[in-house]
Amino acid sequence: MALENVVGEAPLQEHLKQFLLVLSVSLGVATISRSFPRFRDIPYTLLLVIVGVFLALIDIRLINVPPEVTLFIFLPPLLLKTALDLNWSVVKNDINIIFVIAATGVFLTIIGVTITLTTLTGISPLIALLAGASLSATAPAPITALFGRLGVKQRLVALTEAENLFNVAIAIGAFVLLMDLPTDLNPGDINFSGLSVNVITLVGIGLVMGAIVGLVFSYLLHHSDSRFLGRSLLLVASYGTYLSTEELGGSGAIAVIVTGLIVGTFGVSEMNPHKKQILSEFLSFVAFLVNSIVFLVIGDKINFAQLGENLYPITIAIITVLASRAIAIYVTSYLGNQFEYCNITLPEQTVLWWSGLRGSVSIALALSVPIVLVQSQTLEAVVFGVVLFNLLVQGLSSKWLLKRLGFLSDERLQEKYLQLIARAVALKQILTHLNEEEMTQRWEADPRFNQYRACVEEQLAQLEKEIEEYTQKNPSLQKVAHEQLKRELIAMETGIYSAFVQSGFLSEAPPLLLPEVLQDQT
Repeated sequence: MALENVVGEAPLQEHLKQFLLVLSVSLGVATISRSFPRFRDIPYTLLLVIVGVFLALIDIRLINVPPEVTLFIFLPPLLLKTALDLNWSVVKNDINIIFVIAATGVFLTIIGVTITLTTLTGISPLIALLAGASLSATAPAPITALFGRLGVKQRLVALTEAENLFNVAIAIGAFVLLMDLPTDLNPGDINFSGLSVNVITLVGIGLVMGAIVGLVFSYLLHHSDSRFLGRSLLLVASYGTYLSTEELGGSGAIAVIVTGLIVGTFGVSEMNPHKKQILSEFLSFVAFLVNSIVFLVIGDKINFAQLGENLYPITIAIITVLASRAIAIYVTSYLGNQFEYCNITLPEQTVLWWSGLRGSVSIALALSVPIVLVQSQTLEAVVFGVVLFNLLVQGLSSKWLLKRLGFLSDERLQEKYLQLIARAVALKQILTHLNEEEMTQRWEADPRFNQYRACVEEQLAQLEKEIEEYTQKNPSLQKVAHEQLKRELIAMETGIYSAFVQSGFLSEAPPLLLPEVLQDQT
């Protein structure tokens, strides 16, 4: 019996070692990306891909994740966090056209990749369809992480995340439907009526399950202990919803997205700030951990021999994917703007196009294709090649594009401007303290006190003059000042509520008022 226990524990110990190794590498790379200024402009997820590629070059493989559980492990918490964080008030006027962009993009990518690969490379129709479905799923996490660090306006972040949510749900549903097609597929023999029934089933069950779970969990989260039960509920809301919906024959991705949108609207948004912060930080850590493993595994899984053998179909797929997404975004947005269904500017359309990276979802879908299918390795090579191009070319050039399109002001100038504002705020508080009655009565007779106060007043006046000069020379910095002011006011409101709770006047802090009020003023 003892020997059997040792033999049974050996695989568990090996998996645990692999997990701890991946976690150590992921955290190490993420730490390096924040510790050295040279790496701060590169999202840590892209650094993880680069590290994974390097390890693959020297033939070091960190972890082996079974394809059939790849989506289940990685996708639910990422979808839930994106749905929870989506700023609905910013995108609600453009939500219809965003859905149309996502649906059109998925459709054009599948059709375009299928036609070009079958016509120009001789790949079978089923493999081409599965490649198109895999590559139609976007994963802009590396770029949206860069958006947050660079201070890109909330509207652009919200548009990107909303389009990604719709895109992933539609792409995964299309992939699931295409997997049921026969291996000797003849495009003329496709039963479109049967496909329509399957689509209605997938979407319907996903929407119903997501709505039910979202409403139930919104109530439970609002009345739960945030330290333990609230965090557990978030994990169940992601993994439990996904798995149960898939078991019922629906789309787990749609269910998780609907759950996240409902919980974010009715559950988390109504919580007190302290409780909301705890849950948000917990889910952010889970998403960070999952993202770290995903992007490290992407680099680790790359087979350079296969990439070299399939360089031509990879090139064809890259061009087709970029062209399909461009048509979907520019044409749909133009028509939406013309008929006043939306107001998405041309620079915003360009960022949406270029930020449509392919990543973890595309890789997971490609790896889930049974190896018994002819040309399944070709499918994996094409998807990996496109993902590698997207991450390393589009991901690393995104900051340059944002700056060229005017979404970023000069970073050094912006940092200097914020330093001036911070110093001015500090000196104003110091001057207020010096002018308090108790201070003046205690120190007014001391000549040095008046000298200190005069020095502070002089420095404050000089700072205010510099701030005004900066603003006149660079009007775009005024927006930065407005955002900084909003953060200060919201932080002040949060601090006051916390003081009331700590002093016992309130049992829990009320929901923040200023974020919604100030949002209406923008």
